[in-house]
Parts: sequence; structure tokens; C-alpha cells
Amino acid sequence: MPLRVHDSPMVPRAELADEEGLRTAFLAYGGELFGFARRSLGDPGLAEEAVQETFVRAWRSRRHFDPGLGPLRAWLFAIERRVVIDLARRRAARPTDILDTEVAAAGDEIEQAMAGWLVEEAIRRLRPEHRQVLVETYYGNLSGRDLAVRLGIPEGTVRSRLFYALRSLRLTLEEMGWDR
Repeated sequence: MPLRVHDSPMVPRAELADEEGLRTAFLAYGGELFGFARRSLGDPGLAEEAVQETFVRAWRSRRHFDPGLGPLRAWLFAIERRVVIDLARRRAARPTDILDTEVAAAGDEIEQAMAGWLVEEAIRRLRPEHRQVLVETYYGNLSGRDLAVRLGIPEGTVRSRLFYALRSLRLTLEEMGWDR
């Protein structure tokens, strides 16, 4: 069975090197990008514009895509997030109907969703022992002492792993373009 673009966790840089690669990326991710833009903007016409602008920007900046920093899908969604925000702001500056205020409010929800996806991807890149301590502490709401008992390691080791996990997470997020 041949490997399709969306089956691969990371699409090689060559995928955007020519028009055929761009077409393949569009076929693999265009539908998802359209769905995200349509939900965010509430307008199919603007959603089509957002997808088109996303691929135009991706094509223009294809030399900056580094598959070592993340998958093509995440890069395209990061580009589209900015496109959607630009379109929502443009519409908010020239309100044409009552839904414009809802679109502006959706911009915050978009930011939160994209931030969540970015953090999730960054957590996946942590070393397994760092990821485990981070997830159990923050999402499992366990104290360092409880986690140490659960894992059968000293509490100091838990604290050390958590420190390094947070440091690695911050560095990974910066590499991925986190701008907060």
C-alpha cells in the first residue's frame, strides 16, 4: 500500500518543492483547513479564501518549512490561524452583518485551540520520562510526593524531571514559533 501524505507524521520538505508537491499537500490537508476556517469564520466563501491564502503563503515561504520542527500539517494550520485572524479583523473593521461580532469573538477561541494544539505537539516531543512527570503532575493533578510513590522513584527525581520537562517544553514551544 503506498504511503499517502496524510499517513506520514512528517511530510518531507520536498513535498512543497514543486507544484505537484503543493497539489499533494492541498489534497491531503485542504479539507481540514477549510473545515477549520469555516467553523472559525462562519462563512464558506471566506473559508475558501483562507485556504487559498494559506497555501499561497506556504508556497511563498516553503524554504522556511523545517520538518524537524514539526509536521507540515501543524505548519499549515499555524499559517491558516494567522490568515483567519487577519480575515476576521478585516471583517470586524468593516462590519457588514450581525455575525461580525461573533467572528471577532471566535478569534479568541481560535487562538486558544491553536495554542492547545501547539502545546500538545510540544509535549509529544519531550523525552518519555519528562512527558510522564509533566502530564501526571499538571493534568493528573498529582503532587510530587504522590507521583514519586506511584513511580517508585525519589521525590527529588520527580522534581528534577519536572524542571527539565518544563525547560524543554519552553524551548520546544519557542522553536515551534510560540509567540506569547
